[in-house]
Amino acid sequence: MENQSIRDEQLKRNIEDVQERVRLAAQRSGRSYEDITILAATKTQDVATINWAIACGIRCIGENRVQELTAKYDGYDREHAAVQFIGHLQVNKVKYIVDKVELIQSVDSLKLAAEIDRQCAKIGHVMDVLVEVNIGGEVSKSGVAPHELEPLLLGLAGLEHIKVRGLMTIPPICENRKQSEQYFSILHKEFLDIRAKTLDNIDMDILSMGMSGDYETAIECGANMIRVGTALFGPRKQLEG
Repeated sequence: MENQSIRDEQLKRNIEDVQERVRLAAQRSGRSYEDITILAATKTQDVATINWAIACGIRCIGENRVQELTAKYDGYDREHAAVQFIGHLQVNKVKYIVDKVELIQSVDSLKLAAEIDRQCAKIGHVMDVLVEVNIGGEVSKSGVAPHELEPLLLGLAGLEHIKVRGLMTIPPICENRKQSEQYFSILHKEFLDIRAKTLDNIDMDILSMGMSGDYETAIECGANMIRVGTALFGPRKQLEG
C-alpha cells in the first residue's frame, strides 16, 4: 500500500507538472490553458492508475490497441473522462470500438473510414474522427501523405456517419527543437488551409500533435490537443493479465 501511495503521489505531481508546462506553452502561443486538451495515452496502464489520473484532473484518455481498450473499458471512470482511440486501427477491428469511443484519431484511408461509417450506421451514430498525416513520409508509420490529404478529405466528406474534426500526426524523431518545429508548422499550415476552404462535413477544430518529448513545442506551433504518456505515467509497463 505504501508503494502504491508513493506511485499515486508521483502521478499527481507529474500531472500537475504537465498542466503547468501546458499553461506556459499556451501563453507563449497567445492562447490559454483551456484551449489545450491534454490526452493521457494509457497504453499498458491498469484501470486503477487511469482512474487515479482522472481523479487528478485528466479529462481525456486514449488507447492504442483495440484489445486493451475493450478489456479495460468497463472499468474506466467514463463519467469524468472521454475515451478515444489513438493507435493504428485495422479495418476488421472497427466494430469492437465504435460504440465505446468518442473520437478515432487515426483514420488514414477511405477504406478504413468507410468501415467506420458502415459500423456506425448500424448503431445510428456519427463518429468524430481525425485524419492521421504521415508528415515525415516514414515507411514505418501509418498516415496519409500530405499531398494525398485533400483528396482523402473529399472522399470522407460524403460519409454520413463520420464527422472529420481535424488532423493528427506523429512526426519523425528529431535531434533538436528546430526540426520538430518544422514538422509541426507544416501540419499547422495544412490545418489552417483546409479550414479556410470550408469543405462539407469537415470541421477543422482539432490539431492533435505532440507527445511527452515535444508537446510544448507542438503547442507553440498550433496544437490544441497533445497525447502524453511517459510524462505522466513514467516508462511503460507490461499490462497484467
